[in-house]
Amino acid sequence: MKKLITCLILVISAISSYAIGANYYGKQDTTEVIDLTIRGFDMRMTDPSQALKYADRALNLAKKLGYEKGEADALRLRGLAESYLGNSQKAIESFSFALDVYKNLFNVLGEVRIYLNISSLYQNVDYDQCISYLDSAMNLYHSRRLDNKTILASIYLNYGNVYQLQKSYTKSFVNYHKSYDIIKELNESDLLGVVLTNLGIIESITGHPDRAKSYLYDALKTAKEHEYNQLIAQINLTLASIFTEQNDFDKAEKSLEEGKAYAELIDNASILQIYRMNSYRLELKRKNFEKALRHLQDIYRIDSIQYSTRNSAELSLFQANYRKDKLSQEKNAMLMRQKYDRNKFISTIVLAACLIVVILLLVNNVKRKAETNKMLTDLNAEISTQKDNLDKINHYLEEIIDDRTKDLQLKNKKLSDYSSHLSHQVRGPIATLKGLMNLEQEGLVSQEECIQLMIKCVSEIDDKILDMSDMLHNPERSNL
Repeated sequence: MKKLITCLILVISAISSYAIGANYYGKQDTTEVIDLTIRGFDMRMTDPSQALKYADRALNLAKKLGYEKGEADALRLRGLAESYLGNSQKAIESFSFALDVYKNLFNVLGEVRIYLNISSLYQNVDYDQCISYLDSAMNLYHSRRLDNKTILASIYLNYGNVYQLQKSYTKSFVNYHKSYDIIKELNESDLLGVVLTNLGIIESITGHPDRAKSYLYDALKTAKEHEYNQLIAQINLTLASIFTEQNDFDKAEKSLEEGKAYAELIDNASILQIYRMNSYRLELKRKNFEKALRHLQDIYRIDSIQYSTRNSAELSLFQANYRKDKLSQEKNAMLMRQKYDRNKFISTIVLAACLIVVILLLVNNVKRKAETNKMLTDLNAEISTQKDNLDKINHYLEEIIDDRTKDLQLKNKKLSDYSSHLSHQVRGPIATLKGLMNLEQEGLVSQEECIQLMIKCVSEIDDKILDMSDMLHNPERSNL
């Protein structure tokens, strides 16, 4: 029993030490996951390829640790990096995985962010689907009463983007301004550059070039301060269009050259194609038809490639939805296995604890039985001692009774002898007295003679009585 208890204590100690050690190192590793994810988010707009590498490192480490929140954040970062690199299918797969994990963790804020990210992927492909995801994000935000103004600003910003693409400029302008008011209050630099750019585009489209340039210059300043290369390329593109319309060809060319350099730096094919289009319009407006023709040839050549690419991208999104459902099922199965393993581990710990309690109770019961047996043994020994004493007393009493019986028998014999002696020895003088009395009554004996004889008989009786008394009280006399 003692060996079993010792083994169990050692096992529990080992488990506890392992759990403490795992908890300590787990905290260090989860901090590393968080750090990798933050660094990746900081680089998603300046260097999406590097952000993707950080996302993969964070994801692998989070999976190894079983850190689900870190896994979801890394998947979201991976989706953002893929979307900035133009890989829509890979992006939506990563977002779908992240959404499943966030739902499993009941992380509503994470779900809203994923809906926003997926809506961005559908902006140029399916407006209705894009708005559907935005509606899901907004409804979830208000139904759960979230208090994150950055998220709310992002939702308004995405609404403005899709309405702009639908050419609903009034709705787009209203949503941009809602987003701008929140972002300006929060001083969110990354979103501020984006919303200023979009406001500039709307002002340009609606015929307010001066206000458009004001917004765009502010956006360009913010983007350059934080090295948002893709945003710088987009801003210069819009500025070049405005300068071209105003026949300010030098500024237009300068904006095109700067923006194209940033577009080539981030290797964004769609933006580069738009730059070719704007370069064609600039040269056409300058009446430099030879350059314009070369730009037009490049546009048509690359546009045909991009057309097939866009169709492929649309098809990829639909295929990604199918794969998303399948992968979601696999993810749910994996989560169920993880949950089962956790429950199994907890059940094992509980069972071990119950087993220890039972063993402790058994040990306590054995100790109590041992103590009880010892007490009973002591009582039996005491009872045996008392019995021996009683036997001795009984034996002593029997001897006393035997002695008393013998003494009584002896005394009874003496009394019997005394009675017999008395009946013989005393009866004779008494009979003589009675005879003298009868003789005296009849006058046969004189009174004086009768008295003397009577005195003699009385003396004889007295002697006999004294002799009997001596015989009864003197043990040395054995017979009468």
